[in-house]
Amino acid sequence: MTLQDSVMKRIKPYYRKKRAYLFVDGYNILNSWSIFEREREEDFENARKKLMDILVDYAHYTDQAVILVFDGYKVKKNPGEEFHYKGIQVVFTKAMQTADHYIEQELTLIGRHRNVRVATSDSMEQQMILSRGGQRISARELEVEVAHAKEGLVRRKRQLKSESKVNAWEEETLESLKDLKSRLDPH
Repeated sequence: MTLQDSVMKRIKPYYRKKRAYLFVDGYNILNSWSIFEREREEDFENARKKLMDILVDYAHYTDQAVILVFDGYKVKKNPGEEFHYKGIQVVFTKAMQTADHYIEQELTLIGRHRNVRVATSDSMEQQMILSRGGQRISARELEVEVAHAKEGLVRRKRQLKSESKVNAWEEETLESLKDLKSRLDPH
């Protein structure tokens, strides 16, 4: 058994597929993107949900495995929580564990074996990411990527809609031609 085989046996099942992974420091992004400014003030739960939905669309468009990590370290006796949400992995860290620490642990396992990026604007975290084989992406860079992905989704939806109109028209025309043929050739 090779070293890589033994490492792969210890990692979580969703890391076993050969694909690109994006870890997102949730609160870092929420505090960096201007679109969350109002939600940060009024309803932080809604801001988290909105970020989750944005990243679901992004993950589906880019075919990356997205792992969104929120700090839970300040909540006493917090056991932490991990769950799937519409195709992305969401993590609330346990008490006394920061999102940075969680991401560091995961990078130690897979950073040199998989294509892993981490979205955060925390400069100390960015240095750690590079030292563990990951690639860093700032909150602003992720915001730009998400905007491009959204534009791509809109274009794709328009394209599919116009194709379906053409297909519907073609079917309607075919039915009309069949009807005309049957009237002209009663055999």
